[in-house]
Amino acid sequence: MSLSLSYRFARRELRGGLRGFRIFLACLALGVMAIAAVGTVRSAITAGLERESAALLGGDAEVGLTYRFASEAERAWMESIADTVSETVDFRSMLVVTRDTVERGLTQVMAVDSAYPLIGSVTLDPAMPLDAALAGVDGTPGIVVERVLAERMGVVAGDTVRLGTQDFVLTAILAKYPDNAAGGFGLGPRSIVLTRDLANSGLLAAGTLMDTNYRLKLPEGSDLAALEQVAQERFRDTGMRWRDSRDGARGVERFVDRLGSFLVLVGLSGLAVGGVGVSAAVRSYLTGKTEVIATLKTLGATRRVIFQTYFIQIGILTLFGVGLGILMGALIPLLFAPMIAAQLPIPVEFAVYPRPLIEAGIYGLITAALFTLWPLARSEEIRAATLFRDASGAGTTLPAARYIAITVLLVALLIGLAIWFTGTVRLTIWTAGGIAFALGLLVLSAQGVRALARRFRRAARGRPTLRLALASIGAKGGEATSVVLSLGLGLSVLAAVGQIDGNLRAAISDELPDVAPSYFFVDIQPDQIDGFRARLDADPAVKDYEAAPMLRGIVTRINGVKATDVIDHWVVRGDRGLTYGDTPPDGTTVTEGTWWPEGYDGPPQVSFAAEEAAEMGLTLGDEVTVNILGRDITATITSFREVDFSNAGMGFVMTLNPAAIAGAPHSWISTVYAQPEAEAAILRDLANSYPNITAIRVRDAIDQVMVVVAGIAAATRYGALATLVTGFLVLIGAAASGERARVFESAVLKTLGADRRLILRSFALRSVLLGLAAGIVALIAGIAGGWAVTTFVMETSFAPIWSNAALIVLGGMGTTLLAGLAFALRPLAAKPARVLRARE
Repeated sequence: MSLSLSYRFARRELRGGLRGFRIFLACLALGVMAIAAVGTVRSAITAGLERESAALLGGDAEVGLTYRFASEAERAWMESIADTVSETVDFRSMLVVTRDTVERGLTQVMAVDSAYPLIGSVTLDPAMPLDAALAGVDGTPGIVVERVLAERMGVVAGDTVRLGTQDFVLTAILAKYPDNAAGGFGLGPRSIVLTRDLANSGLLAAGTLMDTNYRLKLPEGSDLAALEQVAQERFRDTGMRWRDSRDGARGVERFVDRLGSFLVLVGLSGLAVGGVGVSAAVRSYLTGKTEVIATLKTLGATRRVIFQTYFIQIGILTLFGVGLGILMGALIPLLFAPMIAAQLPIPVEFAVYPRPLIEAGIYGLITAALFTLWPLARSEEIRAATLFRDASGAGTTLPAARYIAITVLLVALLIGLAIWFTGTVRLTIWTAGGIAFALGLLVLSAQGVRALARRFRRAARGRPTLRLALASIGAKGGEATSVVLSLGLGLSVLAAVGQIDGNLRAAISDELPDVAPSYFFVDIQPDQIDGFRARLDADPAVKDYEAAPMLRGIVTRINGVKATDVIDHWVVRGDRGLTYGDTPPDGTTVTEGTWWPEGYDGPPQVSFAAEEAAEMGLTLGDEVTVNILGRDITATITSFREVDFSNAGMGFVMTLNPAAIAGAPHSWISTVYAQPEAEAAILRDLANSYPNITAIRVRDAIDQVMVVVAGIAAATRYGALATLVTGFLVLIGAAASGERARVFESAVLKTLGADRRLILRSFALRSVLLGLAAGIVALIAGIAGGWAVTTFVMETSFAPIWSNAALIVLGGMGTTLLAGLAFALRPLAAKPARVLRARE
């Protein structure tokens, strides 16, 4: 009966329209829209990757090997299960162009056979078949390169270029190739040549850093899972890596999923900002309904009826707002699909995906319930006697204990669902903690701002503009709490993102060059290392250099158990560089255990990087099996040592005793620290003497990383800006709800002799001071959040980015000033007599 009666009351009140709930709906819809849109784009990318998985992989399945070609047994098995096998070799080299001077550019070479590509097609400019382009001209083999490399080197079709000691003729520009999204991060633009044309180049010598991939076109209906199991059992000890079209773009998909999860959490921050507006809107609405509630109680309405009446109203509006947000979140990605697809180097398939929309809807419903529960609960406390007394004191400070318990449960449910939906426990908890910290800090700060305003108002005698502004800020029920909360939380998210972005850029761009080498040389053959060292030793501009033998291997087992079953860590996810040495390299600090004696020829021993060992749970005496060139080497960990991977120098997770890998083909790598003016001469001399050597300029590598960081930062900034827009809407709502009070205030001041200029200055100063307070508090919260994420999640150093901080403070002041002035026109134009007569 009570529920039916409450529904009738709620329906009748809703006939009055949505006045007072526009901000409520806007905040809720915007927050839900942001989460739904991010989830839809993520689902579109995932669907595109699944649809084009075989094309991205380059075949139905792929067998990968490091440092070597497939053995006869491996090749025979692949041909027995596949209709067609295509072999590609991937490595880095220097593309050389000789004109008046010799120019060199780093390129990622893919050497292919006549069967490439098995699936998909290569697009060239001018249009021609790939085999025709690679056939060359007049006996010189052909090469195709990506446009960015051709423009950088200043070459066009018909020009002659060189790889190693082999000349090639550029026949076309490489516009698109099918397996470009599955190859991972590359430091140089792509070039494609035929493998047989590299026979005399000197680039595929023993020990060259290369990856050999065999793409398989399988018969229709092949059981991929069964074939993978056979491959792992048959070639378990050869270092063979199996991938198939079930996860053709595994690395890309993992990155997109994690970035999408992070953006959803940023969206939740925006929804929390919207929740502040939702709570303020409900509180303002119920304040206006005080007399109605008191009248209903006078007529016998129970607490339950009152609560249910307004719960049903808010519930209906919440469903409308969430539905609107879901609709916009689904439609906006579809409307901008061509633009989004053009910006992404991977396939996308835009459609309406139910899961992200359902997730966004659940987030919206729980957030709305969380932020409306307390204002609704306080409506129960309004008494019938309010009709005969001042209504401003109606209600208690805190709702009943049952509502507090429900609030705690809702918070736990929201965090639990966020962890489940995003799959990121640590990041979700950090985000929830950051939002709670920011909200708590902002609430305390709002109270502090009001207290300071009341205190300094007394000292502002003789300054009427300042005194009026401070009096308004310190007044009970004023705008201080709403402004500081709404704008402050939005600015806090933006400030935290800016601090994280700035520190990450500084770690990569500003700090590294001070300690990083000029060049990183790879593929130095053992018979070249002495001449290489002699050239560097004779050059006074070379400040220092390091050189070490290097092999690549895959950690296959830990203490006899498959490594990936023991732990999911980056060390065991792919092949890793390792070295050997009789003695610890200069500057090495052994933290635990002892190094093997010089000339040791016993069972294999390995020194492991201390930090990575701790993360993997390794201890002295553990056994690690590494597959190198198809041979398993099981070594006992006898020491841990410090390895610094942050300075772009040489760092190896594993160092073995020399006898453990005696006779294994390998090359050397070197880092060279030189004066900037000498870098070009060093590169020229070494490249002329040893054409097979590849030089990677560290600055170029850093620039490539910066491109990725810039993309991530842009995405997070867009998410943070959505949060700020929500905060601005809440701010507008606060200004709008306070307009009536400002009209009365203006009327009183005019009656006492104040002119419009004084009143306008007091309104403007009030807005600026509140914006300054919100900006400063947001800055503190943002710096704290940025420090926490940078220090504990990214594990790098932190320093405040003060330029970003200044923008946050100025932005807070400017935003509140605009909102305050926008709602100052009506109070300034109000006629005192009419306003005061209406208040009688």
